[in-house]
This record gives sequence, C-alpha cells and structure tokens, in this order.
Amino acid sequence: MNPLFSAALRLIPTLSRGTPVVYLLRLQSGVLYIGSTLDLEQRLDDHASGRAGRTTALDPPVALLRLEPCATFTQARQRETQLKHWTRAKKEALISGDLHTLSSLSQSRDQLKSASIHHNKYSVFATTEQTKPNDRSNSP
Repeated sequence: MNPLFSAALRLIPTLSRGTPVVYLLRLQSGVLYIGSTLDLEQRLDDHASGRAGRTTALDPPVALLRLEPCATFTQARQRETQLKHWTRAKKEALISGDLHTLSSLSQSRDQLKSASIHHNKYSVFATTEQTKPNDRSNSP
C-alpha cells in the first residue's frame, strides 16, 4: 500500500473510494500541492509513480499533510480552488491547525485596502475628495 494512502487512512479511517476529498501534499522541494479527487488511493498512486501530471512527476510528493472530505465533488473542486488562492502562510497555518494565525491571515483583501486608505495622511475622510496640502491645482 502506498505510504501516502496509509497516512490518509490514519487521518480518516472510514475513507472509501468515491468519497470526494481535497488533499494537500508536500513535494520533495517543499512546495505545497493541492488537489481533489473521488479516488484518493488511485490519485496518490498516480502522484507517486509520476503519472498524475508534470508537477509531481518532476517533484514527487513526500507527505500527505491534510485531507478534507466533502459532500460532493463540486464542493471539493471549489475548496481546492479556494485553497490554491491562499498565501503559503495561510496554508501552513491551516495544516498546523494554528487557528489564531489562520484567523489573522483571513482578513479579506477589501478590509486590508480599507485599512490602508484610513492610514493614508491624505485620506482622512475616505468618502470625500481631498486636495493634497501642496497641490494648488484646485485652488480658487
């Protein structure tokens, strides 16, 4: 049995073929690989043998880091896409179970942009146009 699949069974002993899952692998180079499948055992065998695709053929997986079962394959694909857009720091916090760090890294980009606007010395009132102190172009 593939050691990666053995690790999966330790994480979820009731895992069976046909269960939609999202999985995170650490590759030999240290890169995090995220995928989803309905047949984890076959997919991990494909990764280990280099048949899953170019990435893992050139940089084989060394560890299964996380496994998330989903209700449907569509949900698994959506979760895979979501995780692929996360920063590495956020993925590492998820993997390690560091909920405090994960929460702090989960601040939305809109909130970050808003926070930076309010810290800009020329944007004291974010909802109104303002003239910079040395800008005389709008002066009467």
